[in-house]
Amino acid sequence: MAGTDWRESAARIDMLLAGVGDGGEELVRTVADLYGAGLQRMLELLHESGVLTDEALDALAGDDLVAGLLLVHGLHPHDAATRIGLALRGTGVSLVEITDDGVCRLRAQHRPHDVERLIESVAPEITSVVVETAKPLIPVSSLFTRPAT
Repeated sequence: MAGTDWRESAARIDMLLAGVGDGGEELVRTVADLYGAGLQRMLELLHESGVLTDEALDALAGDDLVAGLLLVHGLHPHDAATRIGLALRGTGVSLVEITDDGVCRLRAQHRPHDVERLIESVAPEITSVVVETAKPLIPVSSLFTRPAT
């Protein structure tokens, strides 16, 4: 798979699984568990040898492929709030809170485009996204009326 785009490989796996049906799910789960255990052991070995620095963790968390694998296996070094905050940088959207039942509340000046997909990609444990938009200080309708004389 070297030299292959990992996104293409993931799409191909999804296609193959659709053709296999239920019998392939247990196989995939078993293989995924094995890879997850391998990733966890690699992180432990790096930590034990003193090379798993904050900078190294940030580099792993900042790589789309590695971060996705770490998320799938519950090994991502950042909590959901941190991942969401980093993903929202420069969007004009801010994180208000994540509730105990997984609702992500955001605040924005205007309704952001595709923010739900962004949140889902960095924090799949989020159950729903609620975006609060700022209300204007002066109602727009009042701009078109004249005071009575």
